[in-house]
Amino acid sequence: MATAVLAPTGEHKATIVWLHCCGETGGSWPSILEQLNLPNIKWICPTAPRRPVTAYGGRSFRSWFDVDCLSTEDTPRDDLDGLDASAAVVANLLSSEPPGIKLGVGGLGMGAAVALYSAICLARRRYNNAAAYPNIRLTAVLALNGWLPQASTMSSIIPSSRNPAAHLPIFLAHGLSDEIVYPSHSHTACHVLTSSGFQNIAFDTYGWVGHFLGADEREDIRNWLNAVMQF
Repeated sequence: MATAVLAPTGEHKATIVWLHCCGETGGSWPSILEQLNLPNIKWICPTAPRRPVTAYGGRSFRSWFDVDCLSTEDTPRDDLDGLDASAAVVANLLSSEPPGIKLGVGGLGMGAAVALYSAICLARRRYNNAAAYPNIRLTAVLALNGWLPQASTMSSIIPSSRNPAAHLPIFLAHGLSDEIVYPSHSHTACHVLTSSGFQNIAFDTYGWVGHFLGADEREDIRNWLNAVMQF
C-alpha cells in the first residue's frame, strides 16, 4: 500500500494516521490536512488495498474493509476480519513513531469507522480475533462522517474509569447533507460510545456539508487538536 506523509513544518510533537474513505487514496489527503495549519503534527496517510465492496455491487475499490449499507439508517454489517486488519495497519504505523510523540488516528467515512474501531480495540486491549492490541497510547481519535462498528452489539467495554480509554478524547462530526453515510450513524456512535464508558467525546453536526471536510469543521478540528494535544 502506498503511504503519503505530510511532515510537520514545526517541532514534531504528534503523529496522526489519517484514513481515507472508500475509493480514495492516502495521497488525496495531505493537501487537505495542510489547511488545518497544525505545524507540530505529522500526518501519515496510508492507502487501503483493493477489495470487492458489497455496497457497490461487489465491484473492487480501495477499501479498508467490506461494507454492505451506508446511505440508510440500517446498521452496516461488520466485516470484523477487515476491521482487525486495518486497525493493525494503524497500530503498526503508530508503534514505529519516536518515544514522546503524541499519537492519534482519524478518518472520513470508512476511515472514521476504522478510527473508532481502533478506540474499541484499545479499550479491550485486543482485536476481535483475540490477538493483543499493541501497547500504544492514543491521545486523539477523529471520526468524520462515519459510523461505529459493532454499534448494535457493543455492551459496556470499559470496566472502570481506570481504563485509559475512558478518557480518550474523541471528536465526532457529520455533515447533515451527507448522501453517502447517513448522518444518524454518528448520533448512534456518540450514544453507544458514551453508554459504553467513553467519557470525553466532542460531537457536532454541520449543515450544508456533504461527505467532505467543511470550512467550519476544519476550524473546529484545529481548535480541538490544539487543546487535546496541548500544543
